[in-house]
Amino acid sequence: MTSKRRVVIWRSYLLPASETFVRNQGGALTEWEPTYLGATKVESFIATPSDVIAFPPGGKDFLRLRVTGGSARLRKVLAGLRPDLVHAHFGGDGWLISREAGKVGVPLVITLHGLDVTSQPSRPGPLGARFRRNLRTAFGRATIIIAVSGFIRDKAIAIGADPAKVRVHHTGIPLPEAVPATGEKKWDVIFVGRFVEKKGIDDLIEALGTLPGVRSLFIGTGPLEEGLRARAVELGLDATFLGAQDASVVRASLADAKIFVAPSKTAPNGDSEGLPTTILEAAAQGLPTVSTYHSGIPEAVVPGETGLLGAEGDRAALAASIRTLLGDDAARERMGAAARAYVEEHFDLAKQTRRLEALYDEAVRSYRR
Repeated sequence: MTSKRRVVIWRSYLLPASETFVRNQGGALTEWEPTYLGATKVESFIATPSDVIAFPPGGKDFLRLRVTGGSARLRKVLAGLRPDLVHAHFGGDGWLISREAGKVGVPLVITLHGLDVTSQPSRPGPLGARFRRNLRTAFGRATIIIAVSGFIRDKAIAIGADPAKVRVHHTGIPLPEAVPATGEKKWDVIFVGRFVEKKGIDDLIEALGTLPGVRSLFIGTGPLEEGLRARAVELGLDATFLGAQDASVVRASLADAKIFVAPSKTAPNGDSEGLPTTILEAAAQGLPTVSTYHSGIPEAVVPGETGLLGAEGDRAALAASIRTLLGDDAARERMGAAARAYVEEHFDLAKQTRRLEALYDEAVRSYRR
């Protein structure tokens, strides 16, 4: 029996609770054996004891790596894991591991998710120039560059990625075996995500302010949470904020809601989505999505078929779409069923992971030529 090839999945901060997609993708591998490697440990409900942490807490090794892009300690840890390939998530982390992956002699795959090719390279002054330079270096060292949407692919190429290296690969999600039975729902609308500008939660709250009696649930946390909670109170919304929750609570909450709302937009600093996995998770539960024509979202939501899309920041249109779906049970159920079928076809984790492993195999073949 042939032993599995080894992939080291690199995320310098291992692993924020908002990045379940990293863990899900690695856990679904069948032909490759994953090991998770980080520079520093993040305490969250998706951290595991088997995660390998390269640098001790409080030391200067991680700072040195961030400044120079190289670390003999990291190289030693990486070599000890005996990988056949390194898969880095986000462009900045791709740069951090790129030198040592090359010195260990294994191919590097980098997945780009959003801010790494939108807001971070757009920063003014020396900081932005340095990030762009580092990103181009990482692109040059990578064997394959994965973009989570066509929008992100185009951004990467505009920055300097070789088009021949870039592949659009949609990150899959685990699908529940069946959509929960329809019935009385506790929530009219649900939002799941980080409380940051690009998520457009301020637009959702203001839109809900024009829709009396709508029961809304917000799951997530972030720097804007306190102010958004206060605004919901000012508007007298029937809104519940649960903070960050694990996957089981998110799934149960989605199953108990009528509509998923993702009012994403480009933040003032240029930060944009890649393709929000929360939209896919909602579709897997049979929910239609109300969202915007932003980044890769039209690749996940078919307007008029699996949900409704409007312009970024258009609060009136957002409110109108919510009102339309809440007022038409038949349309809502039809779109929810179509959304489930669409995500089964295009975003099933098992199918997408087989495609990812094919990319891993391609990277190894290309690297050894």
